[in-house]
Amino acid sequence: MSAPPPPFDPLGLAFDQARRAAAAGEVPVGAVVVRDGVLLAAAGNSPRASRDPTAHAEILAIRAACAAVGDERLTGCDLYVTLEPCPMCAGAIALARIRRLYFAAFDPKGGGVEHGARVFNQPTCHHAPEVYGGLREAEAGEMLRAFFRDRRD
Repeated sequence: MSAPPPPFDPLGLAFDQARRAAAAGEVPVGAVVVRDGVLLAAAGNSPRASRDPTAHAEILAIRAACAAVGDERLTGCDLYVTLEPCPMCAGAIALARIRRLYFAAFDPKGGGVEHGARVFNQPTCHHAPEVYGGLREAEAGEMLRAFFRDRRD
């Protein structure tokens, strides 16, 4: 029997985190980790503010969720993110044993799930989550385009 859906909108919370990241001058990506309808962690990108190239929303949310559950594995957890994870984040998702990955916009240039390295399709990948991409894709894509358009202007 599968877990009931969360009593809140996890992807909506990820979008909230992405908007906060954008307001702080970071690329607008947000991530949320949920287990059994309970929010474990939410984070937005912060590599610039933290001066840490690994401070992607997914990594930060995974770290916080691991701390919340007291384990390096997030078995039974789902990750919601506004952009297709890069190869680094996909590797962390596999190592954390995330059950399901839901993401909004596809990332043909930097993605590591449906594009590029396709981490979960590699024979060396020990765990691959169920993947659901393209959820609210237009909204996420517009948020990213607007962010970079504003930077160019």
